[in-house]
Amino acid sequence: MCAVMSSLFDYPNVGVVSTFADLVAKPFEGQINAWCWQRELLGDFKEIVSQLTLDESVTEVSVNDLEALHLSPQGELARQTILQDLEHLSALGAAPVLNLIECYPRDDEFDFIATDVYSYHVDRSPIPTDTFLCTYHGAASDLLPNDQVQQKISIPSIRAQLRELYDGPEAGFEDFLSEYFFDLHYQALPHARPLNLGIGHLWRLAVDHPLQQVAPCVHRAPVERAGEYRLLLIC
Repeated sequence: MCAVMSSLFDYPNVGVVSTFADLVAKPFEGQINAWCWQRELLGDFKEIVSQLTLDESVTEVSVNDLEALHLSPQGELARQTILQDLEHLSALGAAPVLNLIECYPRDDEFDFIATDVYSYHVDRSPIPTDTFLCTYHGAASDLLPNDQVQQKISIPSIRAQLRELYDGPEAGFEDFLSEYFFDLHYQALPHARPLNLGIGHLWRLAVDHPLQQVAPCVHRAPVERAGEYRLLLIC
């Protein structure tokens, strides 16, 4: 069962801020690898979702797409919030994307390990960066503290099956795990208490990169609810 947003202060890896400026300025340090700009958004985001067209299971929504919608005053409030978030992140030099999501592709190639976004995972980058995300409508993502997960490649049964897949020299096995992203994925421990990221809150998550000083944030995409699209900002 996922914790509710009111209890996020119980998670030592999560920090809470009240402005965008603090969200981007606060350092990741100690156990903290996730910052949350906690906010209660005004407006009708469902109206926006109802007017958008899903061209693919994950459809990118452009600023022009948003601006072309004919919205009620409540829908307009929601649109302005999204446009402001996109503007703020773009001003940082980020490349935010607004997605309308029916579902993500599933990785069902192997029955002993999954490497899709529904699996608990961390993000990796060759350069210093952070992951930002906000769910405006639909099911929201979950995160877990790093002491409540185990890296899947460290689980003996999974590691043994990965060795069977690998046909190269022993010295290259770790590179193989990294090349195919197996090392990015985690399994929740039996006592794990996922934190749901909630609706409308803008999150900044620590990424695995060469200069990172903290453990990267472990998170996953939610299973979508039947008949409901997600509206997600991510970069």
